[in-house]
Amino acid sequence: MSDNTSSSAGPLDVVGIGNAIVDVISPVEESFLAEHGLVKGAMGLIDAERAETLYAAMPPAEESSGGSVANTIAGVASFGGTAGFVGKVRDDQLGEIFTHDITSLGIAFASRPATEGPSTARCLIAVTPDAERTLNTFLGTAGLLGPDDVDEALVMRGRVVLAEGYLWDVPSAKEAIVKAMDHARSAGNRVALSLSDSFCVDRYRDEFRSLVNERVDVLFANEAEITSLYEVDRWEAARDEVRGRCEIACLTRSEKGSVIVTADEEHVIPIHSHGDVVDTTGAGDLYAAGFLHGLTTGQDLERCGRLAALAAGEVISHYGARPETSLAELAASL
Repeated sequence: MSDNTSSSAGPLDVVGIGNAIVDVISPVEESFLAEHGLVKGAMGLIDAERAETLYAAMPPAEESSGGSVANTIAGVASFGGTAGFVGKVRDDQLGEIFTHDITSLGIAFASRPATEGPSTARCLIAVTPDAERTLNTFLGTAGLLGPDDVDEALVMRGRVVLAEGYLWDVPSAKEAIVKAMDHARSAGNRVALSLSDSFCVDRYRDEFRSLVNERVDVLFANEAEITSLYEVDRWEAARDEVRGRCEIACLTRSEKGSVIVTADEEHVIPIHSHGDVVDTTGAGDLYAAGFLHGLTTGQDLERCGRLAALAAGEVISHYGARPETSLAELAASL
């Protein structure tokens, strides 16, 4: 592991624990989803054979490092914040791409590549003309993340430790998340969780509720995820249900903007447009980046929400899940 993960190094704004994935993003027609039996807007886990079949059928694509929390960490760096990442790659070409991309941003990445087992994870993202994205993820080596991969010193440096719900599909990764959360809390730092996907919430509703009540300070969820978590039909009912269960709940509502709630505050945040919506991949990830950047630099909740909306607006204005424009420069305009 690199020297910058030692406990003697300075604090970091955000340390993320998530899937180390290379995104393969391709524009497709609606018929492509039907032809390949894909559920529009959902994230599905696929095996290596299915990954190869879909990859061969997709039109020309862009490849870039991704993964939900890794995208958020990249966003924090674009704001000028300091960050670290815990994830697992293989010693293959995609693993080299991921490692290069994340370390080139100045992010502390404490993973030694695996020398055997499945290849580095990839996410095949089909983007339809309405900018909706359908994700098909082969977890590969990322799915082997376990407690031994958690660098305790790195985690305890994070003012906020952020985990993604997607990882909850893997028992060993689940243990790694709990370990990271507990070390963060023992150091007096905040814990954040992104629910990731409503289908993921459906699978682990009770466990996620327990996490929110017992270990999470900051929760990120969209409308579908939060209504699934509390098994209600109306968004307003879910908002009222989550209020006060954790310190801060950030609830995104697509074109309706977002709402930030605490036990005794509520802030309605409008969207921040950067032009036409091209690809919604990474919108929630970059929203979290903006909010956490604001939070770790002492901004009030409304300002945190505006930074979140700004970052989400930038990333949906182009293909890819990471910012193409300096978020620090955009933030200066606020």
